[in-house]
Amino acid sequence: MFSYVSMEERVPQDHPLRQIRRLVDHILATMSKRFDELYAENGRPSIPPERLLRALLLQIFYSIRSERLLNEVVGREFFAEVLKQAERHLSKEHFTVDGTMIEAWASQKSFQRKDGGDDATGSGANFHGEKRTNDTHASTTDPDARLYKKSRGSEAKLSYLGHVLVENRHGFIVDAMLTQADGTAEADAAIWMADAMRKKRRGHRFTLGADKAYDSRDVVTTLQAMNITPHVAQNNKNRRSAIDGRTTRHGGYAMSQSRRPIIERTFGWLKAVAGMRKVKLRGLEKVSWLFQYAVAAYNLWRIPRLKPAEA
Repeated sequence: MFSYVSMEERVPQDHPLRQIRRLVDHILATMSKRFDELYAENGRPSIPPERLLRALLLQIFYSIRSERLLNEVVGREFFAEVLKQAERHLSKEHFTVDGTMIEAWASQKSFQRKDGGDDATGSGANFHGEKRTNDTHASTTDPDARLYKKSRGSEAKLSYLGHVLVENRHGFIVDAMLTQADGTAEADAAIWMADAMRKKRRGHRFTLGADKAYDSRDVVTTLQAMNITPHVAQNNKNRRSAIDGRTTRHGGYAMSQSRRPIIERTFGWLKAVAGMRKVKLRGLEKVSWLFQYAVAAYNLWRIPRLKPAEA
């Protein structure tokens, strides 16, 4: 079958990908020197990284599942360049942090004893009723994945944790990281990203909203020591909250709490569109890079909705 209609004619002028393409072309041009360093000095010419990155963006936007083999450093730098394009839309004083569970590409049956011994029911083939922990067991498929459940009563799955820091004005992701899944990962990631933001802002005070999971004395006092105002939701169930009236009495606290759900929009998009509900890659390094590139794609998707269309 032959077609005499060009791709330019096939894509409508008002298609959202046209605006995203212009943003991406500008970003990739600024990264040209980085791409030059990736080329070998001899051998057959490789596919230009720009083409691979554009193809990967299309895979994310259209929820196409495929292997991704690109450099993690490039992914981080690409995210930073995308963020520059949204600079004028960003809040500089109010942020929210949260984490989400990302299911690993490994089955429960792969979660077997580290010492090589068999479970009572036989090599992990039937694990129901057996006590299995990350201390004694590991996945033979993805050793970096950890058995984890987000809330009490939910099913434990082999997972990673994806963490994002968003600004409260429009919900752009300003920082992101992926960690192994454990009980302290969310608090540790929140402090790490908050400290990185503090350094970018040269110590200028800002607020950080979070849900009840972050209401601990260690998190609150650490943020306060860094000159960051913790607008953490109070968890008064069965214990005393680390957030008291000195924080909650201010109108800014209520405003931060009202804006906090904006972060759920990012997780919904990353899982439903970008394929981060259950990743096909294995290993912390590869999944981390994919997560970094997915959050960059989310920001790219958001920018044209706020930025006036260019002529």
